[in-house]
This record gives sequence, C-alpha cells and structure tokens, in this order.
Amino acid sequence: MNKTIRRTSVFVLLLVLALLGRATWVQAYEGKALADDSKNRRKTIAQYAQPLGNIVVAGSPVTGSKKTEGTDLEYRRTYTDGELYAAVTGYSSQAYGATQLEGIYSGVLDGTDDRLKTPLDAVTRKQQQPGTVVTTIDPDVQKAAYRALGDTKGAAVAVDPATGRILAMVSTPSYDPSKIAGTSDGDAWKALTTDEDKPLVNRALRQPLPPGSTFKLVVAAAALEDGLYGSVDTATKSPDPYTLPGTRTVLRNENASAPCENATIRTALRYSCNNVFAKMAADLGQDKVRAMAERFGFNDAELDVPVRAYASVYPSGMDKAQTALTGIGQFDVTATPLQMAMVSAAIANDGLLAAPHMVSEVVDSDGDALSTFDDGDSERIVSSSTAGQLRSAMRTVVDEGTGTNAAIDGAEVGGKTGTAQHGENNSKTPYAWFTSYAKDPTTGKQVAVAVMIEDSGAARSEVSGNGLAAPVARKMMAAALK
Repeated sequence: MNKTIRRTSVFVLLLVLALLGRATWVQAYEGKALADDSKNRRKTIAQYAQPLGNIVVAGSPVTGSKKTEGTDLEYRRTYTDGELYAAVTGYSSQAYGATQLEGIYSGVLDGTDDRLKTPLDAVTRKQQQPGTVVTTIDPDVQKAAYRALGDTKGAAVAVDPATGRILAMVSTPSYDPSKIAGTSDGDAWKALTTDEDKPLVNRALRQPLPPGSTFKLVVAAAALEDGLYGSVDTATKSPDPYTLPGTRTVLRNENASAPCENATIRTALRYSCNNVFAKMAADLGQDKVRAMAERFGFNDAELDVPVRAYASVYPSGMDKAQTALTGIGQFDVTATPLQMAMVSAAIANDGLLAAPHMVSEVVDSDGDALSTFDDGDSERIVSSSTAGQLRSAMRTVVDEGTGTNAAIDGAEVGGKTGTAQHGENNSKTPYAWFTSYAKDPTTGKQVAVAVMIEDSGAARSEVSGNGLAAPVARKMMAAALK
C-alpha cells in the first residue's frame, strides 16, 4: 500500500472514531439535557401524550385532562374550580409552560420523573403512568377565603399551627388556568399578562408588601424575649407623641385619644399605638429586631412550601429613626401573607413554628409514596411564656380593641390589625392587614390566618384592617374550626 493511501486510510479512520466518540457522548452524556430542553418539541409531545396525573384536594382531583384534536399534543390540562385553586395549582400550558405545583411536579404529573421508572425503563426511556400530588388544602377554608375576598385585590393564607399544613391559599383577582392550557389561547394569555391587576401573580407567596402594624407582634416578641419589658402588662417608656430619633418628625397615633403614653404592650396592641412600638424598636436596636424577625422567617430567600415564596424583608444599615419606623411595619419592611400567618402560627403553637407546607405526599400510579412531607417539623421561635403573653394580648385586640370583627362565638380568637402606608407621602390607598389565630376549646382544632387587602375599591377613609381584612379572617377561621 503506498504512503498516500495509507495516510488517507488513517485519516478516515480517525474521522470515524471522532464521529463515534461524539455520538457516544451525545447519547450517554448529553441525551437527557437535550431531551429536557424546553425548545425540544418532542419533550412537549411526550408531556401531553397521555392524560396528566392529578393534583388532589381532600381526596378529590381539582385537575383533569381531555383529548385534543388537530394537534400532535394529544391531551390538554383541565381544571375543576380553576379560579378557586389557581394560587395552589398554578397552570400547565402547552404553549406557556407550567407554574406552581404544576411546574414543580411536572415530571411526576406527566410520567417522566425518574422515580416512576424501573431500571429497564430508565434505559429504554419508556414513559410511565403519571403520579399524583396530594395537597393539604381544606376546601371549606379555601372557599371561605375566596368568597370573602370577592372582588378585592388581595390574598389570604391559613395554616394549621401544630402541623404547618397550609389549609388555604388564595390570591385575587384570580384566573382560570383552563383558558391558557392549549396552544391557541394567545388572546387569553395577552389579557392576563397585560391586566394591571396582575392576576397571574400569587400575592399570597410572591408579592411582599409593608405589613404595617401587624409587624408590632414581632417587635413585642423581641422586647419580651430580650427582657426590655417583663410582661405585656408592664408600663413602657413611650412618650406620646413620639419624635423620631435625630429628627424633628413627630410620629402620631391614628386614634389621638387612645391611652398610648407609656402604655403597656397589651394596651399598645389593643389601640395599635405607633409611639410605643416605634420607641421600642429604637430602644432594642435594629440587630435585635432583625434577629427576632429572622427567627419568624423574614429574610429567608429559600422558603419552599414547596412553591418558593419571595423573601419577606427586615432591612439593615438603618439609622435610629428608620429603625423606629420598622417598629410599626414601615420603612423598608415587607412581608407576604404567608409570612404573617407564620408569625401568628408560632404564637398560637406555644412559640414553636411548624414548617409550612401545602403538599402532604407525592405518589405513583399504584399509590406508593415517592415523597412525603412531615407534619409538625418545628423550631422554637420564642419561649412558651412569651407566646402565652402575646396570645393574651392578641385576644384583648379582638375582644376589646381594633380587631373586634374577627370574633367567633365559642372560640378563642386573637389577632392584630394593620394599615400600611402606600405611595410617596402615603399618597395612595393604604394596604389593610389582619393576622390572627383561633382555637376551639372543645375540639382542640386551631388555625392561624393572615389576610392582606391591597385594594378593595373603598374610599381611603374606609380602609382599615378591622373593616376589610378581619371579616375575611373570621370566615376562614370559622370554616377551619367546623
């Protein structure tokens, strides 16, 4: 064989080996990444090749699938009471992807999750029967929240304090996920994405706003735990009105006739005295208030329920005047309804915060568990003594103070109202808040709730936590205690 032919043969052999090596690399190492690529049409075809698994509430599916025509995507997602459960399920759209539980558990619900496969299936890439996601949602509490919020822009969350189970999660205005589940729903998608009320935003988890006076519970907890004040019935050192440290800005109370000068924590919560909690935050200092806020869950950027919640924020790098303003839930303090429900839940649960979650288990088509979520996985936030004192003061708020609209006959109810400023120089309609807990002394049932009304359409003078948010909380708590 002459030298030219021999060199050509070696070169061709090297090319063949290179091609074989590349093909092996693609099949063995890059195959899964290519299969999972969102731009791979085959992935979408496989996802909708069979009926999807279901998301279940109280033993009944709130999702379904139906056969399609004229497309290579054989099935599309359907929803039962879609607007009611949208903040829980999210959407699964052939055109726009998936969110919330639909997105997190898409592999389980379409049968492609590796945990559903046998070793042989993993090699052949055979698609299995889909699994099921079982939620902790109580339909009665969910319906009570949705109906009570009505046409307002807002959100509500209910949690079982002992277990951390999320019993309700509602965001309004809502939307029907069925209307954007297919490939020809462009008009509906445009309407949702351009709506100034942002119905696709889950306000319960993903829109932190100033919590106003509901944050006073966190400041009171810090003061009691630090020993700044011995009990909720100890007189504080709180001039009324109170001048913010280092400024000439005078902080006044909403009710000028309220007995807020040197008021006890109980009285200050009852009348929502700004001077008391602003002075308290300044006296404690930002580090101590932040430490307590973080124990309750603020500044946690990885709070998964299992949908990830946006972090509620207690700021840093403030001067004393700014720190004082955080004492009344203003300046740069923000919170989600989930976060404020966690505050009430920890207080109700004797100072222990059970990890919040809205999925109890994920199972395969045979009902065998793929993953479970433990109830009552808790962490101590404040002492039992502090929690008991705060519950007592919160009951005073409902029995005699600013939260009377949350009272339920025959139940122990404690709460805290909040009205948070909105806009430059408080120029826009304030946010109305209410966070609370309720216990049935006969059955032992209990629940913690937070409600945020972003905009009710009411006149500015009519916006209050007791007037707008507390009635929603009361209906939710009553449903939970039934």
